[in-house]
Amino acid sequence: MQELLPRTRRNINFVSFALFVVKIPYLIAASANKNKLVFIRKSPKIPRTVWTLGYVSLFMDLSSELVHSILPVFLVTVLGANALTVGFIEGIAEAAALIVKIFSGALSDFFNRRKWLILAGYGMAALTKPLFPLASSVETVFTARFLDRIGKGIRGAPRDALIADVAPSDIRGACFGLRQSMDTVGAVLGPLAAIVLLYLYHGDMKTVLWFAVVPAAITIILIMAGVREPRR
Repeated sequence: MQELLPRTRRNINFVSFALFVVKIPYLIAASANKNKLVFIRKSPKIPRTVWTLGYVSLFMDLSSELVHSILPVFLVTVLGANALTVGFIEGIAEAAALIVKIFSGALSDFFNRRKWLILAGYGMAALTKPLFPLASSVETVFTARFLDRIGKGIRGAPRDALIADVAPSDIRGACFGLRQSMDTVGAVLGPLAAIVLLYLYHGDMKTVLWFAVVPAAITIILIMAGVREPRR
């Protein structure tokens, strides 16, 4: 009888331990669900200004990529440019955008105004869109492309700074991610729209380029109506 007692105690301890191990996944799941509910309940909403800037990025990228996806072919086949000229235009335009970015963020801090620099940058890009289908020379395309990239350089840093200003600290990463993901959607839709329109209009590139004006104009309306700066 005395020999059976230690063995019985060992069996009871083993069964208790086994039951505890079996319960661990359920305890973890219950804890995770509880934390998830708390997170959802306490998480602030993404501000309206961030959503608006996301749609602004989407429409402007749709417009820009619609143009950029067919612009090299347009330059070569319609305006008679060579490959060196196409590379020169693209290189100068992109370099200009990168240089302007250095100063635009500092200017938005100095003037303590971000919306108007954002509007100026997107507005400049929007105004260049009709120049592409109207172009009858390589010089006109170069001017439009150069001003378009200057606008990109002006708007980039103030836009990101405004998102940082209005985004709650708990979801700041989500706010930046939303804006960037909507920008990517526009970058995908632009070339797709160009393909469909070229098919529908039998390769008439000038007609297709006119369609880029519409989403560019929408961006200006969105900025004026939906972007709000926080009180300082």
